[in-house]
Amino acid sequence: SGEVPEEPVVSKSSGLLFEKRLIERHIADYGKCPVTGEPLTLDDIVPIKTGKIVKPRPVQAASIPGMLGMFQNEWDGLMLSNFALEQQLHTARQELSHALYQHDAACRVIARLKKERDEARSILAQAERQFPISTTNDATANAPVHSNGKRAADDEELAPNAKKLHPGISSSIISELTECNAALSQQRKKRQIPATLAPIDAIETYTQISSHPLNKTNRQGIISLDILYSKDLIATGNIDTNAVIFDRPSGQVLASLSGHSKKVTSVKFVGQGESIITGSADKTVRLWKGSDDGHYTCRQILKDHSAEAKSAVSFAGLVQAVTVHATNNYFVTASLDGTWCFYELSSGTCLTQTAAHDGVKLWDLRKLKNFRNFAPYDKDTPTNSVEFDHSGSYLAVGGSDVRIYQVANVKSEWNLIKTFPDLSGTGKSTCVKFGPDSKYLAVASMDRNLRIFGQPDEGGYPPLHTMVYVEWSKYTRGFLQ
Repeated sequence: SGEVPEEPVVSKSSGLLFEKRLIERHIADYGKCPVTGEPLTLDDIVPIKTGKIVKPRPVQAASIPGMLGMFQNEWDGLMLSNFALEQQLHTARQELSHALYQHDAACRVIARLKKERDEARSILAQAERQFPISTTNDATANAPVHSNGKRAADDEELAPNAKKLHPGISSSIISELTECNAALSQQRKKRQIPATLAPIDAIETYTQISSHPLNKTNRQGIISLDILYSKDLIATGNIDTNAVIFDRPSGQVLASLSGHSKKVTSVKFVGQGESIITGSADKTVRLWKGSDDGHYTCRQILKDHSAEAKSAVSFAGLVQAVTVHATNNYFVTASLDGTWCFYELSSGTCLTQTAAHDGVKLWDLRKLKNFRNFAPYDKDTPTNSVEFDHSGSYLAVGGSDVRIYQVANVKSEWNLIKTFPDLSGTGKSTCVKFGPDSKYLAVASMDRNLRIFGQPDEGGYPPLHTMVYVEWSKYTRGFLQ
């Protein structure tokens, strides 16, 4: 140990002096003398007695020069250790830098491959639109139709994970859409704001003039509506799985469309009301055909969104919105599965399906440019409905309240004219729609009421029987449900 032994022992064979605890450990491990290498056992060592003496100090500590030498040795050892640590740190930094470089290179390669993949998909989609698959068209045209309008080749007949083939938007359809766009653009340039349009001063005085509970059950909520201007009819989509056709001047329900198994999320008139399209949370779209007696029958059931749901959550495939093209020959549906579908109205064929919640974005379709954004609510409050009036003078936004903006040009600010608070008590307006010449605003809410906002001093009050019905419903609602 290099120190004076506390329990000294002597080897019988070599006469060497050892520390007892150290030699016993060495014998137990190796069985030989640590100096001579000869065999050694515990019986070969003999304890000796020594006097209790003070341990002498090291020679170096006996003088100042010696102590300085000791300090110098310790300093040198510390510097050598520090140098070794710096070398290890430098090596570790080089290895980390190399690993980061490899990671960055891998990310760049992945990004390039994703870009090439997206470009290839875009080229393929363009090719499918320009050269539609004729065999698919023929097969779709010749497919038998059931009495309820559902196509025979339903999604259930496809193999698992199979992707449906769509014929694509042909060049003739593109020409038809382009011609319609050109004609409407010319009209829009020449179109004057009608003299009968409600002025800003009138809209600022709008208030609720009537309320109509349209749901049949206690499952509250109207979540979509559309207005047929030529007849002043309002169609609503309700949580009770029905769509209702409501005559606003008389305050009467004309028809109820039943057939969906879940809430009706979107409803649209086609043309002059000869047909109606409804979308639902049951992942289907239904085409309804009107008759002379005012009744509607389901002509077709479309299930394109339920077949290609891309999300594992329970509402994947929920049809969220439906809109009809100005030609009245085509319509588009949007779903929570992340896709939209372009349909031909006459046959109910899905021509194409490419995939796309943050406030409102307005787009200039001539330049395909997003020129204005609205974020009226916080990030946890969705915007449920956006609607221009027919003249393009006003924009209504519905969410936790209803706001009306005055439409200006692309560069100017759009003034907020009027804000209607939520009167339903649910904190959610689900759909808004301007009436003819913006004389009134129809608002649907989650409390199953259709509310009409307008000027009460210009004949806006509903007929007396409607008011009595509304008041009576407050007292009889619990019994009727």
